[in-house]
Amino acid sequence: MARPEKEAVVKELTDKFSSAKSLVITDYLGLNVAEMTELRSKLREAGVEFKVVKNTLATIAANDVEMEEMTDYFSGPTAIAFGEDDAVSPAKILVEFAKDHEVLEIKAGLLNGEIISKEKVESLAEIPSREELLAKAFASMKAPLSGLVNVLQGNIRGLVQVLNQIKEEKA
Repeated sequence: MARPEKEAVVKELTDKFSSAKSLVITDYLGLNVAEMTELRSKLREAGVEFKVVKNTLATIAANDVEMEEMTDYFSGPTAIAFGEDDAVSPAKILVEFAKDHEVLEIKAGLLNGEIISKEKVESLAEIPSREELLAKAFASMKAPLSGLVNVLQGNIRGLVQVLNQIKEEKA
């Protein structure tokens, strides 16, 4: 790779390291082309970019954004999943994929500028998605209103039953 191309890759990685809400560093050794294609497809559907990186260029980019601790994980075949919009998606998809394909190894991650261990990446994957959390929040806001409607309807039902009984007695 020529020097200008390397500089462009380092700049791109530097931008991604500083702008990503989360990222997951993986070792993909042992995955065949079909499995990598399947993984990339799943990540792309969730809006996650998966990039195979050269360790030296990733080290330079990590040093540029003052994340020297991350360079410990840049050894062997390295691929990084960048989550720009959703912080949980990269971890969730990669941990699920690693359960089915044991050769995919999760090395570490980055969440809001802080390096997290493999175990924390796995626990991050257990967090419900944004949509699930919003649905639960709306359901909890709806519950008191539904209860109030049922209570008010109960009073009306009672009144209707009393009026119905009075009507039957007079008939």
